[in-house]
Amino acid sequence: MDYLQHLIQRYPVLQGIQEEIFKAYTLLIAAFEAGGKVLVAGNGGSAADAEHIVGELMKGFVKKRPLPAAFQSKLQQINADAAAYIGPALQQGLPAIALSSHTALMTACINDIDGNSIYAQQVYGYGVQGDVFLGISTSGNAKNVWYAMITAKAKGLSTLALTGGSGGMLATTADVSIIVPETETYKIQELHLPIYHAVCLMVEEYFF
Repeated sequence: MDYLQHLIQRYPVLQGIQEEIFKAYTLLIAAFEAGGKVLVAGNGGSAADAEHIVGELMKGFVKKRPLPAAFQSKLQQINADAAAYIGPALQQGLPAIALSSHTALMTACINDIDGNSIYAQQVYGYGVQGDVFLGISTSGNAKNVWYAMITAKAKGLSTLALTGGSGGMLATTADVSIIVPETETYKIQELHLPIYHAVCLMVEEYFF
């Protein structure tokens, strides 16, 4: 299925940013093919979007993604009873981490250093060359997300922004910027969801 064409049919307002959406898809494909991962960060509703994206990538979205036979065989060799459960239960995942999930580390950064370092610290610790950092901000000006993107670029990660309005600091910094044509926060978020759904569907289609 051509998920990008279907997205534009359902949301014609996104026609003008179709090329950027496709570039985001190719950025993720390149990272996963090279054995990399995606680090995702946002605040508030965008933090929820970060979690949502990871949920679509780390297990089956619309496909079942059964384990490779070779891995199922390894499970059998270790323990046949456990393999009888684990084998059918597990699905192949595309490695992704929502940086908003690590409460103890985030609050330690807030308490010991500064709240604007909460994502940059994780990017510095997790990120390696070949990974992708995806920063989500409706204004594009969330400082903690922007500092994380700067850190990501310094570490050799590819960078992707999902924003609205003028795109803000994230859009001028990222390798690829998807700027939805809305200015109000809730309207921007309403368009972010179908975009990242389409990208995740496209990535899943490519690999599975």
